[in-house]
Parts: sequence; structure tokens; C-alpha cells
Amino acid sequence: MDDFEDMTDPPAPPTLPSASLLQAGPPIEPISRLMVYTPDQWEEFIEEWVSGVVKAEYTAVRRFTGANDRGIDIAGFADAAMLNGVWDLYQCKRFQNSVTPGAAWPEIGKILWHSFQGHYKAPRAYYFMAPKGVGTTLNQLLAHAPNLKARVKKEWVKNIADAITGTAAIALEGEFAAYVEAFDFSIFKSISPRELIDQHRKTPYFLSRFGGALPARPKPGGPPDDIQDHEQKYVGQLLAAYGDHTKQAVADAAALDQWKPLREHFRRSRESFYHAESLRVFVREKVEPGTFETLQNEIYDGVIDTVDGQHADGYERVKATAKAAQEMSLDAHPLGASALTKDRHGICHQLANEDRLQWTK
Repeated sequence: MDDFEDMTDPPAPPTLPSASLLQAGPPIEPISRLMVYTPDQWEEFIEEWVSGVVKAEYTAVRRFTGANDRGIDIAGFADAAMLNGVWDLYQCKRFQNSVTPGAAWPEIGKILWHSFQGHYKAPRAYYFMAPKGVGTTLNQLLAHAPNLKARVKKEWVKNIADAITGTAAIALEGEFAAYVEAFDFSIFKSISPRELIDQHRKTPYFLSRFGGALPARPKPGGPPDDIQDHEQKYVGQLLAAYGDHTKQAVADAAALDQWKPLREHFRRSRESFYHAESLRVFVREKVEPGTFETLQNEIYDGVIDTVDGQHADGYERVKATAKAAQEMSLDAHPLGASALTKDRHGICHQLANEDRLQWTK
């Protein structure tokens, strides 16, 4: 009777839980998240994967929904002819278990029949993908096209003929039988869930779907010695602000040599601008499109009242605005932790470069 443990007192955790742990609970592995996806969430995940990983191969990617999709879930089109040209099909129905031959037969039958009917040209490649992957038996058939064709023909009457249109049995005979015999069954392939996740990790959608942190950011480079064409607007605004401060026209950056504080401020401003530009480039392929622009908008909303306030001159307005950007909280923004002081200052100059902020009135 001594083989038990007294559980009167709850076990003490080995470490104090973090704030993020209390908010969201323990992290869930991506492979586990896939298992609880709804059919729509699974198709959205595959659409992100296609758009982020292989879209460079395509002129367009389309997701087909509805009862009359003719066996197409997501299609990637390699030319303007779309379904009548070169295209790949991604079959991503959310099967409850790994995909078996029995689940695959109707899907293969739809491709054979609808391409024979001229509803579309046969795809260049057809990928089975499911949260729990493709079973061993089906994978072995997919790896040997002659065996796959033989099994499809064998299963036709029992498991395929009645499952293609839902209204009439499709007989494997005549011209259609000849079409199936000549069909290239090597187009049918599979991609495992772990392959999908590893490749999805390289897309801008991974962090928002599965969580995690941005990788380490490379050290930003400094600005080039010569002012570049894409800097002209914010540089012009700064020179106007300096002129407002000195009550003298400041024609170019070289004229700042007579005012050391202004020359140093200009140098720091260019460094900040390029710092923010490096952040823009760094996150471009790591977060969803438009995320950096929402950070710019957040800073704009946080500083616009300062910009519109009363200041002795344009130079004082620039400094007050940069200070407001530096002090504002960005904790709620996904890039908040990545926005260093120079980034915040630099985003103010980016906004001036887009004429969204004006230093002189």
C-alpha cells in the first residue's frame, strides 16, 4: 500500500511562468496545429505555402471553392492560358487520417474525366497534401506510375465510376479508356506535412500563423557618402527645417559645415533613415505583406499631434517629433520589439520622404 504519491500539495513549477506563457499557454508545435485545422484553415495554409514558396514559378495562383470545382482545390498557373496551359494542382482536402488509396481514387478519377472532357488540360503535376500526410500504401503507388495506373483501372468500377460527378457513373471504356491508358500517371505526387512546414517557414506568413520570433537582424549598414535620389524629399525637408532655424537659406548639405550641431543632426538623420530602410528590407520576406507599413502608420498616429503642435521652428519640430516616436509604446505591434531608437527616428524621416509629415509650415 506504499506505492502511491501524496498529492495533497500541488507540485511547484521548476521556473516562474513568463507573461507570454500566462497569456497564450505553452507553445504548440506547428505539426500539432495542423491536426486541428478546419478544412478552410487547411486550404488557407496551403494557399500561403503556394504563394510564398512556389509562386515564383507561376503567373497566378487561384483557390477553387464550391461543389463544382471539378477536383481542383488550389492551382498554380505557369502561363496566361491558365487551365488550358501549363499548371499544377494542389489537392489539399483535410482528410481525418493519412490519405489512403481509397480516398485518392475519386480525386484521380475526377482529373482523368474532366481533362478528357476538355474542362481543363491535364495538370503538369498533382500533389496530394494532408495534415496527417499520405499513407505508406498510397505513397508506394505514387512512386511507381505503372502500378498506380493498374490500380486505378482495377478500382474503377467499384470505387471511382460513381464518385466523379455524383449524378452518373462514368464507364472506363472507348475513347476515355484509351485516354486513361495513355495518361501520364507520374504527375501524381505527395508532399509531407513536415516538408510543408519547413518550406512554409520561409514565407512571410509563418510567424503570424505559428508564432515565434524574428531571427537575429543583421547589423544595418551606414548611408552612402552621396545623397541618393530616393532621399531627396526628406533631405529637402531637413534643409528647409535648418533654414527655418538659422533664418538663412541652406542650399545643400555642404552648407551645414558652418553649423556643427546641424551638420551632426543631419548625419544622424541619414543614419536613422537607412536604419529604418534596413528594417523594412529585413522584415519584407519574414512577415505578412503590409506589416512594416502598419508600423509606419502606428508611429505616424503617435507623432502627428506633436508635428501639428507649436514649435519655435522646423528644426525644433523635427527633434520633438523624433523624441515622441522614441518614447511611444509599440508593445502591441508585431514589430515593436524590433524597432530600435534609430528605426523610430528613421521612420519619421521615411514619413517625411512620403510627404506625410512636414517640418516647416
